[in-house]
Amino acid sequence: MAVSVGPAPQAHAADQALPTIDFLAARADQYLEQRARAVTVDGARAFAVSTVAATDAMTRRLNAEYQQLSQLGVEYRKIDGGYSRAEVTITPNGPVSSDGATAQFSFIEETKLYHALTAEEIAEGAPEAEEYSLRHTLRFTREADGVWRLAGDSYAAGSMPPSTYMADPELDLEIPEEDAGAPDSPEGDKTEGSEPVVAAWATRNNSKESQATAGYDYSKMAAYANKHWKSYNGDWRRYDNDCTNFISQAMWAGGWKATSGSISSRKDNKKWFYGSTKLGTSYTWAGAENWYWFAHKHSKRTRILGYVGDMGLADVLQADFDRNGNINHTMIVTKSTSSNKYLTYHTPSVHNRSLKKILAKYPKALWYAHRT
Repeated sequence: MAVSVGPAPQAHAADQALPTIDFLAARADQYLEQRARAVTVDGARAFAVSTVAATDAMTRRLNAEYQQLSQLGVEYRKIDGGYSRAEVTITPNGPVSSDGATAQFSFIEETKLYHALTAEEIAEGAPEAEEYSLRHTLRFTREADGVWRLAGDSYAAGSMPPSTYMADPELDLEIPEEDAGAPDSPEGDKTEGSEPVVAAWATRNNSKESQATAGYDYSKMAAYANKHWKSYNGDWRRYDNDCTNFISQAMWAGGWKATSGSISSRKDNKKWFYGSTKLGTSYTWAGAENWYWFAHKHSKRTRILGYVGDMGLADVLQADFDRNGNINHTMIVTKSTSSNKYLTYHTPSVHNRSLKKILAKYPKALWYAHRT
């Protein structure tokens, strides 16, 4: 479909040389509201064209991305009803920086995407919305007609960007050696993976009764993730790539016990422990790949399920997005119904994202569903 670019907006009194926080916040809100609507059921009915005052280059970029989001919204509607509506909140994060010709505005976006749920899903306790929190820095330029136009949007996409962004997962996130890395000895190849098999979810066993004797409290694991998906727990250290650190905290809350360990054994995937410094913390605590080997192979605290639809509350899903043999991302199930699973994770902060939508957006990924 051809990209349609509307006429440039006219300058008005508010477009002054030094824009205020309120002025740029209004522009940011308009931009993000339209972005969020593009992937909803209403946005999926027609191609969304950007109406935000933006540079020509940014307008072309947004129109192309909104078209992709609109098409994705159509797919979401087919697989689980899609998103019925969106709500966006903007919280400024510092003063406006401007020289009269350019301006930068930093803020936190908090968006709710409401799930289109059936009566049966509501009765089963499905969450009403997917939520996420994302930090932005918007760049504006004041052009010859006096209008401040959006010129760029910088945000940390993280291991799995929110549903309203088409950015690919950041697979090359630099993870310092003190956070995670290669173990002391090679682990070999993973021989088990999990298949989606979406159509069979409703008939597969989602119960965790067989694990009741393990002594873990799955409700506490999920409750921890629900509480701290956005408000980080100050009792624990925060990592730049925080997804697996977050999952380890949830497992701890539910009864996982640390092993013995020290600086000399932190690279050993048989160990899982947290210390007062990163150098005193095992690779398996915050490294997605390392966590897999401890949880599944060495401690046998998890087993890999054959189908993602078999996951239940507090089970863990890991992704190898480019199928290169290295796990990129870790998530936890915070809500489970017979027809869908809802996952929560860090980097970025996302709460109750539909697994069916995740599978639709990342069809080439290799999945590892852990029964915890």
